[in-house]
Amino acid sequence: MAAEIIDGRKIAGEIKEKLGKEIEELKDKGITPSLSSIQVGEDPGTKVYVRAQQKSCQKIGIEYSLHQFKGDISQEELANFIARLNEDKKVSGIILQMPLPSQLNGRVLQQMINPKKDAEGVSPANMGMLVYGRPILGPCTAMAVMELINSTGVKLYGKEAVVVGHSDIVGKPTALLLLNKFVTTSVCHIATGKRGTLPQCIAKGEILVVAVGKANLVKGEWIKEGAIVIDVGINRVEGKIVGDVEFDVAKERTSYITPVPGGVGAVTTAMLLKNTVEAAKLQS
Repeated sequence: MAAEIIDGRKIAGEIKEKLGKEIEELKDKGITPSLSSIQVGEDPGTKVYVRAQQKSCQKIGIEYSLHQFKGDISQEELANFIARLNEDKKVSGIILQMPLPSQLNGRVLQQMINPKKDAEGVSPANMGMLVYGRPILGPCTAMAVMELINSTGVKLYGKEAVVVGHSDIVGKPTALLLLNKFVTTSVCHIATGKRGTLPQCIAKGEILVVAVGKANLVKGEWIKEGAIVIDVGINRVEGKIVGDVEFDVAKERTSYITPVPGGVGAVTTAMLLKNTVEAAKLQS
């Protein structure tokens, strides 16, 4: 049984099309969604991501402002700038690009962003709403994972899911979102791997989400037949971009699987835009 490939680019396109119409309606009411992006230093990956953000925003009518700072900016200077954006009524959403130079505490700076302007959905207030099952501005990647799972049309109630990776912005919030759908959810992490029980844990998952950042970590033969697999990992191997899942083997065992690239990443960007529009509505 060959898996159906979940087309993240198509799903992202559909989300953006709906957002474009919604933005037109908001502008008719005098509301213009805007996203302010903060970039520190010259990280090449960040530059690529910023260009993609800007292009996506402009395409659907979101105003985009990029604020670039030298790599030696202090914590206090950047905190003061974030405070000014919080007060600026023309700014709907704020995103702090990662990674940051070592002298900056990214977690503290993200916590300073007004929760109603938190386009990434990573502030303590927005993360906390996940626990209550009522996310308003949810973490973009975790929300993208749920969009991709929901696109299969498979009924989630009572399913068993396994999330590999327990990061604050992907693994943990994804697990909470699945729990809110009454999915029995297990979370695996580095200690699971050290115990040698990762294959057994993965084998239980009717839904498998992998977000580690290690190429081909999950072997295709470990995966339960007929499972839905969402591969969040992005890794460069010998000039190619690959995920955390051994794709060629996995696609022969699963019912649905996301490709890398062309899966989660595209939808994550769409969710950033969606959060920005929701933020504009919250503030209006």
